[in-house]
Amino acid sequence: MDFSFTDVQQAVSDATTGLLSGLVDTDRVVAAEQSEEAVDRALWRALAEADLLGLAVPEEQGGAGYGLTELCLLLQAQGNVVAPVPLWATLVLGALPLARFGHPEQRGRWLPRVVTGEVMLTAALTSCANSVHEVPRIEATPHVGGWALSGVELAVPQAHLAGCILVPARSPDGGILIALVDPRSPGVELERAFTTNREIHPHLHMHRVGVLFEDVLVGPEFGRAALDDMLVAAKIALCALQVGVCEAALGQTAAYLNQRTQFGRPLSTFQGTMLRAADAAIDIEAMRVTLLRAAWLFDAGREAADAAGVAKWQASERGQRIVHATQHLHGGLGADVTYPIHRYFLWGKQIELMLGGPSLQLSRLGARIAARALADTSS
Repeated sequence: MDFSFTDVQQAVSDATTGLLSGLVDTDRVVAAEQSEEAVDRALWRALAEADLLGLAVPEEQGGAGYGLTELCLLLQAQGNVVAPVPLWATLVLGALPLARFGHPEQRGRWLPRVVTGEVMLTAALTSCANSVHEVPRIEATPHVGGWALSGVELAVPQAHLAGCILVPARSPDGGILIALVDPRSPGVELERAFTTNREIHPHLHMHRVGVLFEDVLVGPEFGRAALDDMLVAAKIALCALQVGVCEAALGQTAAYLNQRTQFGRPLSTFQGTMLRAADAAIDIEAMRVTLLRAAWLFDAGREAADAAGVAKWQASERGQRIVHATQHLHGGLGADVTYPIHRYFLWGKQIELMLGGPSLQLSRLGARIAARALADTSS
């Protein structure tokens, strides 16, 4: 079997890597982190001008019509340079569900503006991903012409930038709906919150926020399946970010070990440093293969929940081990919070725990395997 990328996928990888590595440097990242929005608007415009924001947007809405695998290549390139732009939030949490589940008016209203960089999107998935039964914290009650949403959702990625937030909510009969919410609507409050990697993920407070039926992406009868689909894609995409982060962190560490000398020899020639760096390289390849398998299953329309759980466990468990190793191998420099390698450590630690850490991924995988075994036994 041929596991190499297609010509299109290789072109996407080359284009995204070339653009981001050419535009992003440490000074630019620091400047964006210290800005009011904590985002690089100029870089976002450059990505739009390069037609990279529409990779997974259908062609009828001005996009390229590709899938999650191509988005993962973009996110991996972002992780390489820890670029402060909301690619994961906008393209995976927002645009991808709109493309998969939105009706024509919704897709036409939002997706062309994503492609041009005019609008950013996000979704409120934190509580669903971390709750035992993946149930939203937001409650939906019937309201004139639609629904009224109330509750608090924590850490919504870059919600302060979003023109629209996809909000899962539970209905009185136990169903789940997904609503398109304008963060400037009456009853919506965003509480500013900074994350480990210096992004802004506000807490979303909602008090009887009215949502018309036309702004419901998926109704209660099909919402559970749509939410599961969103969570699977979001986890897979996080793994791509983690691979990019760890690749770059290890590359920078190898360069440092080659030029830093001790007892008249480069640090890279000492067995202890060589073994730890080699272990990190093996960890990265394990992360990469599980990520790409999960993305392929998702794009092929096959069951990808287990593969996404495996990939997220690998990215969480191995990813945190890698960023710890790369920081430690820098010695005293690794403890300097202004030194570039520390930023990769922060990104790696954040990705480790977003949408559930390694123990949660294992428990979910175990529960699904046990449920299938019981079902086979009973039948």
